[in-house]
Amino acid sequence: MRIALGIEYDGTDFCGWQRLKQDVSVQGALERALSMVAAHPVEVSCAGRTDAGVHGRCQVVHFDTDANRDMRGWILGSCSNLPNSVAVLWAQPVPDSFHARYAARSRRYRYHLLNRPVRAALDARYVTWERLPLDAERMHVAAQSLLGEHDFSAFRALSCQAAHPRRSVLAVSVRREGEQLFVEIEANAFLHHMVRNIVGSLLPIGRGEQPVEWMGELLAGRDRQVAGPTAPASGLTFIGPRYERHWHLPDEVSQP
Repeated sequence: MRIALGIEYDGTDFCGWQRLKQDVSVQGALERALSMVAAHPVEVSCAGRTDAGVHGRCQVVHFDTDANRDMRGWILGSCSNLPNSVAVLWAQPVPDSFHARYAARSRRYRYHLLNRPVRAALDARYVTWERLPLDAERMHVAAQSLLGEHDFSAFRALSCQAAHPRRSVLAVSVRREGEQLFVEIEANAFLHHMVRNIVGSLLPIGRGEQPVEWMGELLAGRDRQVAGPTAPASGLTFIGPRYERHWHLPDEVSQP
């Protein structure tokens, strides 16, 4: 049987999603918990790997098993063996043709900024603090130049192992709610550090240090050294992938 899971996690204390021998990873913690429930070794495939310190609102994974467990058993059994910073939200059987990564039609990220003179205390693990005033409208207008398919080399980490830098951004927005700003991006796929590098380049525009047109110039120039710095991981959350409706997955990970 192939089973899909929705996973929520606080990435602060993990080396990232991907299993590594020498560090604590989200994948490693999840596979250990599932292996205990299944009573055999379990390996999972995910919709999109996240970096150290990045959070997951609804990561989707799949795994194969011969163990006879109901879906409630997978959820409760896994959660009881996971650290408090990771939870299984839902579980459901899927066809053998389903693949958490390759079946995903898009992926969504949200970057959370706290824009006030005083740093965060309660939400420090989940936001990035910016003390200087930010103009969310300027940032939103600038971000629209990213829409469509482009070469995103200007926002690609040097360590990125992707075969090519072309990605298609389906939607991008910047909005303010009181002292908080949210940068939301949906694309078919993302390069390493792509969202954090985009946010790092939007911040000078929001502070008035660069013109709105600068974002389009960076994109066209394809030079990572000219673009803004990489924003901290703490403010970034992987909201989740989107799949076609025929997979019958929960609405939060299905295409509208």
